[in-house]
Amino acid sequence: MTELVRRVVVALIGAPLAVWLIWLGDAPLATMAAVLSAIGAWEFFRIAREAGSTPLANLGIVLSALIPIAVHAHYLGVVQIPIIAVPLVVLAIIAATIWMRGVDGRPIGAASSTVLGVLYTGGTLSYVYALRYFNYAVGETAGALVVILPVILTWASDTGAYFTGRIIGGRRLMSSVSPAKTISGAIGALVTTTLVCALFVHYALRPYAQLSFTPWGLALFAVGISVAAQVGDLAESLFKRDARVKDSGTLFPGHGGVLDRLDSLFFVLPVAYALYTWLLIPAPT
Repeated sequence: MTELVRRVVVALIGAPLAVWLIWLGDAPLATMAAVLSAIGAWEFFRIAREAGSTPLANLGIVLSALIPIAVHAHYLGVVQIPIIAVPLVVLAIIAATIWMRGVDGRPIGAASSTVLGVLYTGGTLSYVYALRYFNYAVGETAGALVVILPVILTWASDTGAYFTGRIIGGRRLMSSVSPAKTISGAIGALVTTTLVCALFVHYALRPYAQLSFTPWGLALFAVGISVAAQVGDLAESLFKRDARVKDSGTLFPGHGGVLDRLDSLFFVLPVAYALYTWLLIPAPT
């Protein structure tokens, strides 16, 4: 099976499965987020070790998987998670470092890389559940569309950057981190994302979710998502270059690992939640 065929097969299976789980929401969506968070954390800690750090990998993987489950429990009303929970998790990791690494185990690097790995994977992916049950999204269709919009815009941003960069080329955006990315590609990503956002809002979000943006709000949302997607891509490239590894893993044949596939979404999901809170409005009747 060629590389291209593997990519197509994975996409044809993965995309409908992801959309189905987003539509279902509830425990299936939380489970998907937890599994991907755990695998992503495992990949991150492998990269961290290659870069010379000594993370508390087992603890970090468990905590990363538990965050989406905890968010699910919060929305069910089983537990109430206060904002103080985040620093408490950080303090727990630091406390564990005392016993598990000690003075000779490079404790600062161990604690720092563990905290970063947990928040970078489970902390960000848990927002897929928060988006699914966003305040304004009433009903299954609305909740699913609120999640699908930033996911589609992430794809649009990446596609726009790729084709614009290939066609126009020009000056590199940040050659030391990702040599293939160009300034023209970054601009193309912004334009493509804005156009796709306008189409999605007009043909899907307004009629089926009764949600919308003001014209300026739509532009700000699209640009914010594109910028977040591009920064997320660059961030994972930076981590891999620091560790001198090509791919984060091999879970998706032809696509790499969870970090390789979801790098942009790690940034996009929390940014989308923040922008929705600020910009999303009920559609005018």
